[in-house]
This record gives sequence, C-alpha cells and structure tokens, in this order.
Amino acid sequence: MNDNEEPPITIITGRVWRQKGDDSLGVHILLRAPDDDSAVRTALEALAREGYAEAELDRIGELEGEPDEEPHLSAYQGAVEGEVAIVTFDEPF
Repeated sequence: MNDNEEPPITIITGRVWRQKGDDSLGVHILLRAPDDDSAVRTALEALAREGYAEAELDRIGELEGEPDEEPHLSAYQGAVEGEVAIVTFDEPF
C-alpha cells in the first residue's frame, strides 16, 4: 500500500454479550484501520460505546470486494466512509 492509498476494509468476527451471563450474539465488525492491532482496538472501543460488556473476537481479515447482500453491503459502505460498522446476529445452536 502506498501513502495515497486507503487501507482496505477489515472484517473482524466473533461474539458479544450485552451483560455478563446473557446469551451471546454473533458479530461482524467492518472498518478501515492501518493494521490489525489498530483494527482490534478500534472495534473494541466501538463495541463498548454501543453498550456491549464483553467481546470475544475470533478472526480478522481483509474483505476482497463489496459484499452482495444486506446487512453487510450497508456495513461495507459505512466502513468505506470511515465508520465502524457492527452487524450482530443470533448464533445458531
């Protein structure tokens, strides 16, 4: 990446809890960050601002293009615009 190029969109996957002892939700976090450490730190700060008490992050990677379907398409657009986009979903048992 050269100095004029934006960092790619990073996706972080894991689980979050509103309160200790609650059922977990799956989470996908999309954002731009210069490196993995910054991405994780920014994601955890965003989750805390949104009221999540706990987070367990499993994977981090770069998206290889725009997603085809919602809600990830809107989350991707938000990340392109500089937002930290949080997508939560019920985890299958």
